[in-house]
Amino acid sequence: MAALILLLAMRTYEETGVAHARSNGTLHTAEATITKLTSHTTRGRDGGGQDGGSRDWTFTTKYTIELRVGDETKAVDGVPDDSVNDLHKGQRVEAGLWHGRVVEIDGCDVWPGWHPGGWDIALVVLYPLIMGYLIALSTAAAAYLAGLGGRVRLERQQRLGPCGSGFLVGVVAIFVLIVCAAFGNGIAYWPVVPVGAGTAAALVRLRGALRRAWATHVADPPSGSAPTQI
Repeated sequence: MAALILLLAMRTYEETGVAHARSNGTLHTAEATITKLTSHTTRGRDGGGQDGGSRDWTFTTKYTIELRVGDETKAVDGVPDDSVNDLHKGQRVEAGLWHGRVVEIDGCDVWPGWHPGGWDIALVVLYPLIMGYLIALSTAAAAYLAGLGGRVRLERQQRLGPCGSGFLVGVVAIFVLIVCAAFGNGIAYWPVVPVGAGTAAALVRLRGALRRAWATHVADPPSGSAPTQI
């Protein structure tokens, strides 16, 4: 789980950094030469009637572009056809770089971003699990800190309610992001939104649980102990 969280954090940092650099124009630019341009065409069926027949073949072409930037060779995969335009081998271009990675070629976006392939698809599929783990970890840490110094402590079952509420809020946030992305309003730092919303909801619910536990403690303190404040 620690490896998945670290990988998700790194990918979120990359996408956020690239989006920020592109928006404020701080990409590093360098003269480059295209040394290789390779196309990859895939096909699949689309459409069809009610019985699933009469489907048409659709073809999607993406490119791998290799560039010589100074003494280094850099490559970018999964470039869509409309971003390649009239590029050809041997052409001199201006590359926009972010920490040495090719983001733009002659002003055209060639950065794949979040895409359904490689580690990204695994992170998207496992994201609800990662989100739930982070919310539960944050709730447990907050409950532990609240119980330091002899203050009221919550049992595990008392933390389940806040964790469940936080997870539900996070799931709702995921669906909202999906709808926004369907209308072309995706955001680079999307993994932060459900985790943040879910954690906030869980901590609010946890605060209520602590208050109820404190009220019970004051009303019926353990024998030989005096109530202490939270």
